[in-house]
Amino acid sequence: MHPKPRHLTILLLAASCLFAQAAPPTAAGTALSQDQIRDLIRQAAENDIANDKASRDYSYVQRETERKLNGKGEVQSTETRAYDVLMLYGEPVRRQIAKNGQPLSPKDAAREEEKLQKIIDKRKNEDEGDRRKRLDKEEKDREQDREFVKEIADAYNFRFDGLESYEGRPTYVIDADPRPGYEPHGKNARFLPDFRFRVWLDEQAKEWVKLDIQCIDTVSVGLFLARVHKGSNIQIEQTRVNDEVWLPRHVALKLDARIALFKGVNIAEEANYSDYKKFRTDTKILPAGITEQQQPQQQQIQQQPQQQNDEQQK
Repeated sequence: MHPKPRHLTILLLAASCLFAQAAPPTAAGTALSQDQIRDLIRQAAENDIANDKASRDYSYVQRETERKLNGKGEVQSTETRAYDVLMLYGEPVRRQIAKNGQPLSPKDAAREEEKLQKIIDKRKNEDEGDRRKRLDKEEKDREQDREFVKEIADAYNFRFDGLESYEGRPTYVIDADPRPGYEPHGKNARFLPDFRFRVWLDEQAKEWVKLDIQCIDTVSVGLFLARVHKGSNIQIEQTRVNDEVWLPRHVALKLDARIALFKGVNIAEEANYSDYKKFRTDTKILPAGITEQQQPQQQQIQQQPQQQNDEQQK
């Protein structure tokens, strides 16, 4: 999603991604104890690394809907946006393709292509030192994420709430509430006591399929920069793609916040993800609205080769 303003929602979005590492269940019909769930969460923090790597081989379409609400929760305005999300040089890059159900104007489409080309040129001309520095930073961030997830195991009391059918598949339902008196260790873990969550875990695949995260206390982000209020909520659903990776399908965010203690923000956003495609090393990115038949007359952008091609996967 791409909420406005972004710095107000980054906490909830980050929490959603990190809570997404929640634990898979044990054998069917077995109630999960506190210790079992904590051990599984720690294992899932490591297992998700492979899932994260596999997701970088996919492009997709992201469709967003933003609704601004008044104090009564009534919708004042609605805006929709659609994006192609491409993986370039190991990083996801979004290119807007539509607004409010209509394709972008030629001028706006050209602006999107220009932004995309700038990113490609920057990466193509990146020297080895800068590239190594960037990759090292990405790995450091991923390691911090893993450590954050591991701390969730200690920061919460878990409760097994039974089995539910989710899209025809049996799932375990687990509730998590902050442990009273817990002292966070990591930098970002200081926000954990302000959130509770419920997770649905696919019994067979041992992956989370749905999350419901609640803000249970006012959260201050930065020094008087923003305050996320109690009641803010984010829900996330995942889907299995190509029988090899779990990727987002739907995200819904309800945010009640205040910027710099003055301007209130009350929005409801949702994003739907579709058209997942595993690209080949010869995949070409064409400007929005250009077909393969028009390809010789248009500039083409070659995708960064990936570590695995179809031959390697056989």
